[in-house]
Amino acid sequence: MSEFNQPLGGNEMPRFGGPSTMFRLPSDNDYSNLDIGIVGIPLDIGASNRSGTRYGPRQIRSESVLVRPYGMATGAAPFDSFQIADTGDVAINTFSLEKSIGIIEAHYDKIVAGDMKPVTLGGDHTVALPILRALAKKHGPMALVHVDAHADINDHMFGERICHGTIFRRAIEEGLIEPTCMTQIGLRATGYAADDFDWSRQQGATVVTAEECWHKSLEPLMAEVRARIGDRPVYLSFDIDGLDPSVAPGTGTPEPGGLTTIQGLEIIRGMWGTNLIGADLVEVSPPYDTTGNTALLAANLVFEMLCSFKGCVRR
Repeated sequence: MSEFNQPLGGNEMPRFGGPSTMFRLPSDNDYSNLDIGIVGIPLDIGASNRSGTRYGPRQIRSESVLVRPYGMATGAAPFDSFQIADTGDVAINTFSLEKSIGIIEAHYDKIVAGDMKPVTLGGDHTVALPILRALAKKHGPMALVHVDAHADINDHMFGERICHGTIFRRAIEEGLIEPTCMTQIGLRATGYAADDFDWSRQQGATVVTAEECWHKSLEPLMAEVRARIGDRPVYLSFDIDGLDPSVAPGTGTPEPGGLTTIQGLEIIRGMWGTNLIGADLVEVSPPYDTTGNTALLAANLVFEMLCSFKGCVRR
């Protein structure tokens, strides 16, 4: 028997029964006892258009019952490699985005103090900023791999400097990210100005538009990303709308011409071997996910994230 927590198997308990935790893992909020923890942040008051991502963590957990514990292509066995548990949700203030950001940062301060690596279920993309603020207190300026249809580098939206469309401008300005080690993948569609993606480039970031990814494998791109970031601590922020709405319709801001599921897997698997210190999967909006397939895809991507931490056993 493994010394680590194991998901409840589908032959031990029917998949429609058992605990409602991520992958039907044990729940545990003793961060000093865990290598990796699944954290939910049910926030959507930072979204500029369609709401609903507050229900994302719950729905991703629900669909995660279909994910099995071994990666057959990579041989990855995260539950034989790390002590992993579902640590529950952050108790945000549903009436105040500003207060919620402070609550999230304080929550992740405790996670950082316990040396647990967080894998976060969003929630809208605003959640990434307070997470990065907490992680930077320990790790300093980080590398970033950001998968998204949008650059999230607006200076403000409706006069607000912090929301889901401004976070990575704030993160660079605050010194949380080393921009020369930042890669944005999947950006596309329409913008408010012709230079919407240029601010990142001007800071030294690498921007790979969706059009540059069409009809090709992203394994060569990820080899370049690994070479660029080296051993620097790196954070992976994966907005589900980086993928095409034909495969991930359940999101607030879908854009045509996005990445395929295969490319999404290649990006996450391409993080293996890096000094990954945390990751998030954000912007799943169950009200627009009538089949549950977006949340199911998100659960599979979270499993791949677990497989991509340094030290994951590969059989």
